[in-house]
Amino acid sequence: MLYAKKGTGVRLLAWVHCKGYIKAAITVLVAVIWVVACGCHKQPDKSSQKTNEQVLRLATSTTTVESGLLERLIPVFEKKYGIKVEMLISGSGEALQKARSGSADVVLVHSREDEDKFVSEGYGINRKDVMYNDFIILGPPDDPIHLKGEKDALSAMKAISDKKALFVSRGKNAGTHVREKSLWKLLDIKPSGQWYISNGKDQLSMLRMASEKKAYCLADRSSYLFNKEELNLVIVVEGDRKLFNPYGVIAVSPANVPGVNYEPAMKFIDFITSVDGKEIICYYGKMKYNRALFVPLALKNYTCQ
Repeated sequence: MLYAKKGTGVRLLAWVHCKGYIKAAITVLVAVIWVVACGCHKQPDKSSQKTNEQVLRLATSTTTVESGLLERLIPVFEKKYGIKVEMLISGSGEALQKARSGSADVVLVHSREDEDKFVSEGYGINRKDVMYNDFIILGPPDDPIHLKGEKDALSAMKAISDKKALFVSRGKNAGTHVREKSLWKLLDIKPSGQWYISNGKDQLSMLRMASEKKAYCLADRSSYLFNKEELNLVIVVEGDRKLFNPYGVIAVSPANVPGVNYEPAMKFIDFITSVDGKEIICYYGKMKYNRALFVPLALKNYTCQ
């Protein structure tokens, strides 16, 4: 501490030293204020970047997820376009209903009749074919009603009904359930009774239930192959044209559904139907399963080798 002794010179010296401390304190204070001000200025920029990040709400069937395909497609799309994808996973019918209510910007489903209705009602635009796989009828390894090798899906379904063999249905108007119902309708059969069980959850849950109960079921081949190691089920019927399973992608109409993020939806459609998207689809699963789990449909001159 400085003390002012007698004499003007000594008092002046003390004042000069004090003044130096005051100036230094002011300089530090100004620097602190500047740093805080800069920090406060930068923070809103970060939050605004998050706010301005484009998000695409994709309503899709459980089969595209439970086959593992979207785990390959989505990261590539997000990196290419800088768009974050939020997936709404459900059966095809429920996915289309979510889009009608404004919860989705684009849908990727496998229920053509429902897709066409969605578009004709004005909820969807720019529908494009994407890919296909096929449905198969699965059963327990001992195949109690001897369906293995049957090529006619209707004959197999009729045998299941006639013999009251345990059957687990996907339910909930999912794409798989819609196809199953179309087969029963062709047979003029309304399945009911203890032999007929509606799962009502998702494709993988249905497969697990059929496996546990040693039952038959209708499923898409890709979901079965992807999860085959944990299931005690075998393919008993395959190859019927009635089991063809195409997928379509549809943008939700901004004219009829408020709040739709149309631009990212169209970028997703362009991507999944492009050569880059088709190559991912075409080669997905080939190394592990010795076959593509899905076959591209969108490009007429594209050959999936």
